[in-house]
Amino acid sequence: MPVSSDPLAWLSALDGVPSAFAASRDGIDVLLRDRGLRRTSPETTTESLLRGAHASAVLEGSTSTLAELRDGGGDQVARDAVRVSTELLGLVPVLAQSPLQAFARIHALAATGSLPEEELGRPRDAESAQRLQGLSQLLLAESEAPALVVAAVVHADLATAAPFASHNGIVARAVERLVLVARGVDEKSLVVPEAGHLALRAAYESNLRGYREGGRPGVHSWLLYAAEAYAAAAEASPLRGDAG
Repeated sequence: MPVSSDPLAWLSALDGVPSAFAASRDGIDVLLRDRGLRRTSPETTTESLLRGAHASAVLEGSTSTLAELRDGGGDQVARDAVRVSTELLGLVPVLAQSPLQAFARIHALAATGSLPEEELGRPRDAESAQRLQGLSQLLLAESEAPALVVAAVVHADLATAAPFASHNGIVARAVERLVLVARGVDEKSLVVPEAGHLALRAAYESNLRGYREGGRPGVHSWLLYAAEAYAAAAEASPLRGDAG
């Protein structure tokens, strides 16, 4: 494939990015191979999704505990994140065929009860609609970029563009997890990328600002951060008995 036809080729050429993401992918693969083969169950996936919902909610301002979520409680933001998590994996085929539809459904799940029905799943304005369309085309384009790089870029783009009227962080982190599942990194969704970001919260938030405002250096820094966050995501997996 000519480099010019791959919209993400330049990201994989940034200094330190290939090796950082290769190391993160190796760590995830080792976890899933060595522990997952012995301990994988639907309950493990459910636990990973719950941990992810809790971490994403906290990053969005929730003060609820993981125990409260396990008991079916929690504040509004936490319940919104859990509602997304319960339907997220069913959107894997939708993401592959129509990313725009997947984005809209995730936002509708997150914002139900918080926004008027006519705003659910709909971009804020024409510019936001254009950003979502561009991101959809990026996901549908042929690219040799590692799936982890794709997931990191989609996450940052959704979080910083804030195309919806609310819940953009929850949507961004949910789409990131969905990309990891859909692209074969973590088909049973056993790592917890949201918890990786929560563990590195100060770096997460500063690097998102850099992605939004810092041009190419900001994107570069975000990717190096994201590789570190994916290593933390593997550590947060319920496959590890001491995680969470």
